[in-house]
Amino acid sequence: MNYVYIVLCNDGTYYTGWTNDLEKRIETHNLGKGAKYTRARTPVVLVYHEVFLTKKEAMSREYRLKKMTRKQKEALFL
Repeated sequence: MNYVYIVLCNDGTYYTGWTNDLEKRIETHNLGKGAKYTRARTPVVLVYHEVFLTKKEAMSREYRLKKMTRKQKEALFL
Protein backbone atom coordinates (compact mmCIF):
# COMPACT_ATOMS: atom_id res chain seq x y z
CA MET A 1 0.00 0.00 0.00
CA ASN A 2 1.00 3.61 -0.52
CA TYR A 3 0.01 6.45 1.77
CA VAL A 4 -0.28 10.21 1.62
CA TYR A 5 -0.14 11.80 5.05
CA ILE A 6 -0.25 15.09 6.87
CA VAL A 7 1.53 15.55 10.17
CA LEU A 8 1.24 18.38 12.64
CA CYS A 9 4.69 19.62 13.59
CA ASN A 10 5.50 20.91 17.09
CA ASP A 11 5.59 24.49 15.79
CA GLY A 12 1.98 24.25 14.60
CA THR A 13 2.77 23.85 10.90
CA TYR A 14 1.75 20.95 8.68
CA TYR A 15 3.95 18.71 6.58
CA THR A 16 2.55 16.58 3.75
CA GLY A 17 4.33 13.54 2.33
CA TRP A 18 3.90 10.06 0.90
CA THR A 19 5.29 6.67 1.89
CA ASN A 20 4.74 2.95 1.54
CA ASP A 21 5.21 2.35 5.29
CA LEU A 22 3.29 4.94 7.28
CA GLU A 23 4.22 3.81 10.78
CA LYS A 24 7.92 3.66 9.97
CA ARG A 25 7.82 7.06 8.23
CA ILE A 26 6.27 8.81 11.23
CA GLU A 27 8.86 7.17 13.47
CA THR A 28 11.62 8.34 11.12
CA HIS A 29 10.31 11.92 11.27
CA ASN A 30 10.25 11.79 15.07
CA LEU A 31 13.81 10.48 15.22
CA GLY A 32 14.92 13.59 13.32
CA LYS A 33 15.86 11.56 10.27
CA GLY A 34 12.86 12.37 8.07
CA ALA A 35 12.38 15.29 5.75
CA LYS A 36 14.60 18.31 6.26
CA TYR A 37 11.49 20.38 7.07
CA THR A 38 10.46 18.18 9.99
CA ARG A 39 13.92 17.63 11.52
CA ALA A 40 13.76 20.82 13.58
CA ARG A 41 10.01 20.52 14.21
CA THR A 42 9.72 17.24 16.10
CA PRO A 43 7.78 15.61 17.50
CA VAL A 44 5.23 15.31 14.73
CA VAL A 45 1.74 13.87 15.09
CA LEU A 46 -0.14 12.14 12.28
CA VAL A 47 -3.40 14.02 11.68
CA TYR A 48 -4.52 12.65 8.30
CA HIS A 49 -3.77 9.92 5.79
CA GLU A 50 -5.16 8.34 2.63
CA VAL A 51 -4.39 4.92 1.14
CA PHE A 52 -3.59 4.23 -2.52
CA LEU A 53 -2.76 1.10 -4.49
CA THR A 54 0.03 2.69 -6.53
CA LYS A 55 2.91 5.02 -5.88
CA LYS A 56 1.81 7.15 -8.82
CA GLU A 57 -1.63 7.73 -7.28
CA ALA A 58 -0.12 8.62 -3.91
CA MET A 59 2.39 11.04 -5.40
CA SER A 60 -0.30 12.70 -7.49
CA ARG A 61 -2.49 13.21 -4.43
CA GLU A 62 0.49 14.50 -2.42
CA TYR A 63 1.10 17.12 -5.12
CA ARG A 64 -2.54 18.25 -4.98
CA LEU A 65 -2.54 18.37 -1.15
CA LYS A 66 0.61 20.49 -1.10
CA LYS A 67 -1.16 23.06 -3.29
CA MET A 68 -3.99 23.38 -0.75
CA THR A 69 -4.19 26.17 1.78
CA ARG A 70 -3.94 25.48 5.49
CA LYS A 71 -7.72 25.91 5.84
CA GLN A 72 -8.41 23.50 3.00
CA LYS A 73 -6.13 20.89 4.59
CA GLU A 74 -7.74 21.35 8.00
CA ALA A 75 -11.18 20.84 6.43
CA LEU A 76 -10.07 17.29 5.66
CA PHE A 77 -9.53 16.33 9.28
CA LEU A 78 -11.02 18.90 11.66
